Amino acid sequence: MAKHIVVFISCASKKEADKIADVLLAERLAACMNTVEKVHSMFHWQGKIDSADEVLLVAKTKAALLPELTSLVQQHHSYDVPEIIALPIIGGSDEYLNWIDAETIA
Repeated sequence: MAKHIVVFISCASKKEADKIADVLLAERLAACMNTVEKVHSMFHWQGKIDSADEVLLVAKTKAALLPELTSLVQQHHSYDVPEIIALPIIGGSDEYLNWIDAETIA
């Protein structure tokens, strides 16, 4: 299992994305948050195909922190079922990965 992960979190607005990013950084559950604005999502929801303009957050963190990160996102998110998807980081610069370790809680 990978020690580090990238987590994608879709948000309804820039304001919501900023709030969630601030909370995750303040709690040291993520070392870095990127905000990608103007993401157009299409998806199945409640029996039909729907779409929404969203803001995508990209968090870099430790895999061990995913349960706590997920819980905190769910507390601060407006969606009934927020997208919280984690992908393993299978490699990268040692300096960057060590930085993630240093900037997140143990």
